[in-house]
Amino acid sequence: MHVIHWKKQAINDTIRIGRHIAQNSQANADKIVSLIEDKVIPLAAHPNMGRVGVKRGTRELVAHENYLVIYRVLPSKVEILRVKHTAQQWPKLSDDEKQLFRVLT
Repeated sequence: MHVIHWKKQAINDTIRIGRHIAQNSQANADKIVSLIEDKVIPLAAHPNMGRVGVKRGTRELVAHENYLVIYRVLPSKVEILRVKHTAQQWPKLSDDEKQLFRVLT
C-alpha cells in the first residue's frame, strides 16, 4: 500500500478550483473538490490505475470530465503533483512548439 502525498502545487490547484466554482455555487464546489479527493484515494492500493502521463515519469487520472490529476508513483508513495482543468494545456508548450503550432494552424 502506497502513501498518498499531495504536493503544495496540487493542494493550491484544488483550492483554486474550489474557489472558482464557489463563485457560482458553494455546493458544487464542495462536490467537485470531494470528488477529486475521493478519486485519488484508490491510488494508494492501485497506483498505476491512471494512464501514462504526457510528461515523462507521470501518470494522469481523470477525476472528472473536466479535471485531471497528475501524479507520479514512487516506491512507497504516490505524489499528487497537479490538478488541472482539461482545458488547460499540459504540459506547457515550449517556444519552439508554440511557433510550430502557429505555422500549422
